[in-house]
Amino acid sequence: MVMQADINEVLQQRADVNARLALIPYEGTPEVKERDSKRYLYMRKRAGGRLTSTYVDVYSEELHQLLLKNAADARALRKQLRALERQLAQLGYSEGELSPRVLLNLDFARANLKSSIYDQAVLEGVSTTFPQTEDIIENGRVSGVAASDVQKILNLKHAWEFILDADVLRCPSDFPLLSHIARLVIEGFYQDGGRVRGVPVAIGGTSYVPPLPQETVVREQLSEILARAGEPIDKAVELCISCMKWQVFIDGNKRASIIYANHYLVAQGGGLLVVPEGLVPEFRALLVAHYEGAGTDELAAFMKEACWRQLGE
Repeated sequence: MVMQADINEVLQQRADVNARLALIPYEGTPEVKERDSKRYLYMRKRAGGRLTSTYVDVYSEELHQLLLKNAADARALRKQLRALERQLAQLGYSEGELSPRVLLNLDFARANLKSSIYDQAVLEGVSTTFPQTEDIIENGRVSGVAASDVQKILNLKHAWEFILDADVLRCPSDFPLLSHIARLVIEGFYQDGGRVRGVPVAIGGTSYVPPLPQETVVREQLSEILARAGEPIDKAVELCISCMKWQVFIDGNKRASIIYANHYLVAQGGGLLVVPEGLVPEFRALLVAHYEGAGTDELAAFMKEACWRQLGE
């Protein structure tokens, strides 16, 4: 018997592969052209039945090898994508329709994707400017920025691309989805990303020490929040705040919590939830106060009033 959970898992795998393809900045096969005794790198690909050649940069062996690796990675990902498509067909999956409101919200989220990633990067202490962040998002690299900061931004892009996949928006905002997002945002930093932490953690700037989480309890708490009556924005805010305080994973909890809450909110056609760059200090102060026992009302009100981007605004 085919279970919906099996289909959801394959859909998430397909969305993850598509997100990884979106991280590859140059499509096609690298080629070297010579002009005036100098060499230049281009990417050759077929689009609309025509062969095109797009300029990349002046030739260097390092860049040439990177482009060759990107091309090989893209071929492997497309092969994996075809296998997942066959698997979905065998499971009897047929794509459903997203409502017009959700499709509008999806366009809204994609139009604001770069600014959302930039704001989240600021919240995480990444010191890139918006043009640098934009360059990293578009090209996967930029000079003068620490490799760890580049990786964080690319991970944020990967996670956002993942949740904005139409198939993933049809999946429930459950614990497996939260866990997958957590793995994406700390990829390259920890091997056990997405697993419930089994060691104590300290949070900078506060004396609060979160207790060790239990997966069964986290699953139940998420289900309870999602099952309650209320507006999507109120539940999205509660999901975000709760996951931040629980510190379910070894790292990346704020990043995962915000993106997870946005999966739920976008799937409900409810807008976006992102802490604006200029309000990061105020948000951090309220979050620390919440960690130390101030309750959720003030932080929740702040997020709803200052961090909620509604459709049409």
